Amino acid sequence: MTKKDLKIIYMGTPDFAVESLRALVEGGYNVVAVVTMPDKPMGRHGSVLQPSPVKQYAVEQGLKVLQPISLKDPEFISELRQLNADLQVVVAFRMLPEIVWSMPPLGTFNAHASLLPKYRGAAPINWAVINGETETGITTFFLKHEIDTGDIIQQVRIPIADTDNVEIVHDKLMKLSGELVTETIDKILAGTVTPIPQDQIEGVSPTPAPKIFRDTCRINWNSPTKQIYDFIRGLSPYPAAWTTLDGKSVKIYEATKEALSDNGNHSCEKANEACMAKSHPGTIVSDGKTYLKATTSDGILNIKTLQIEGKKRMAVGDLLRGLKIEEDAIFM
Repeated sequence: MTKKDLKIIYMGTPDFAVESLRALVEGGYNVVAVVTMPDKPMGRHGSVLQPSPVKQYAVEQGLKVLQPISLKDPEFISELRQLNADLQVVVAFRMLPEIVWSMPPLGTFNAHASLLPKYRGAAPINWAVINGETETGITTFFLKHEIDTGDIIQQVRIPIADTDNVEIVHDKLMKLSGELVTETIDKILAGTVTPIPQDQIEGVSPTPAPKIFRDTCRINWNSPTKQIYDFIRGLSPYPAAWTTLDGKSVKIYEATKEALSDNGNHSCEKANEACMAKSHPGTIVSDGKTYLKATTSDGILNIKTLQIEGKKRMAVGDLLRGLKIEEDAIFM
């Protein structure tokens, strides 16, 4: 069987999944249908329906699109069977019922944005950065009952730089995903796949990567500087780490970290900043013009870009031109 004969059903929804679908289309693979989420109501009254990025691309390419509300809908199951696909490919989609993932004779594989079994779940890229990982990658694996636990087909690794935020890592992995999906299909076609059970990966314990909610994103200023710094990177630019100042929400998108020296002092420009080491975590010091810093449990976070409730996202220098920070102000 050649890649032009192999019938593939592709399943995905967000931007991340578009790159892999594009790789299949431009690589000459036979995508017989695309399954994605139903159009999302948008606008003030929900009167405008917004198609998913995957649907938009699929329609542009003239591909058949299925948008079931329920993946167990008998009509949807019947339509899948009629397509008689040999293989299903899943990238950034919903959890599939067994009746769907077990249907094609060559199976269903998923491209997941982590080095499984680390970071199983909905937000693997965020949690890898939040936890200060120095590398991540893409894993392709065959689906089974429990989410993200199937036998591994292939893995590709990339480094995470200390300055990378989640958007940078996302974009690197998105491109890598497209390459790995086509490589995996070629291996399946060639019959050279030897899947490895995840419990046979030595030295790696399963790690959860649960969905992120607003409360998840609140900064704990009692944490070490590096931990807060990674937390901000892992949520920037979306959904963004946040704190409060004078009762208003403040999203922080970019910061740098400053460690305290052995004698308790640190690199600051104001004389009274030498006392920051003894301040309540979250205490703000600013010259009112160029910098805005906050204490942590062991150092200082130098905030570079933020957004105060009711205002636009701004660099600190631009924000301070129109905002006065009160003395002894504290992020809460």
